[in-house]
Amino acid sequence: MPLNTTAAPPFLAVLVRGLLAGLIAGLLAGAFAYVAGEPHVEAAIAIEEAATHAEPAAGAHDHEDALVGRTGQRGGLFLATSLFGAAMGGLLATAYVLLSRRRRDDDGRSGLLLAGAALLGAVIVPFVKYPANPPAVGDPATINQRTVTYLLMVVLGLVAVWAGSLGYRSVGAQAPTWLRAAGATGGFLLVTAVSYVVMPSFQEVPADFPATLLWSFRLASLGTQVVLWTGIGLLFAALMHHERRRRAGTALPST
Repeated sequence: MPLNTTAAPPFLAVLVRGLLAGLIAGLLAGAFAYVAGEPHVEAAIAIEEAATHAEPAAGAHDHEDALVGRTGQRGGLFLATSLFGAAMGGLLATAYVLLSRRRRDDDGRSGLLLAGAALLGAVIVPFVKYPANPPAVGDPATINQRTVTYLLMVVLGLVAVWAGSLGYRSVGAQAPTWLRAAGATGGFLLVTAVSYVVMPSFQEVPADFPATLLWSFRLASLGTQVVLWTGIGLLFAALMHHERRRRAGTALPST
């Protein structure tokens, strides 16, 4: 008898694996942020406190005691990254299910592609325009504007990735690979460049803030996101590959 066609895993099975991959990747990202980022946060807080003490009259009303101490914040770091990772893993699983309707034979590799697209569009593109800032950097009066523009930049980054995908497909399946890659690159860069030009810029880094500390913090922040999305992509792909093989085994007819 011929083998039965292996059906695609149900949405709930894919979602659980996405949540699990995101949770584990979030814990790994939290560990990276703790090791690579916390020392720079401490140094930036020390600079902020020194500036506050130097100008007590100006800072008396602008700085209040933190509701959560540094110990609690360090513990909350792992909670935040794990919950965020689980949420992103769930979104990736949902996108994977939608994509798998076109690719029935996929063994999880689309999860890697989706995670890479999310890293590029939702993290790297916004980071270049609006890199992360440590404590003591940024005007509190513009925090709402900066938050809105950053979220809009995330959306535009994802649009840029989508434009790159359209550019890749629009060249034609019979075209050379380099030409399709050029079409994808052109579509992505076009949207990204326009976004960088039309979106406002914020120059709020104090002139006396240590440049080494600033960029060390930013690199640690970017590295945390790279660890998160790389972990989600690799873990989800591995879990889905295992699930596909398991379902293929159970689909064998009994003799």
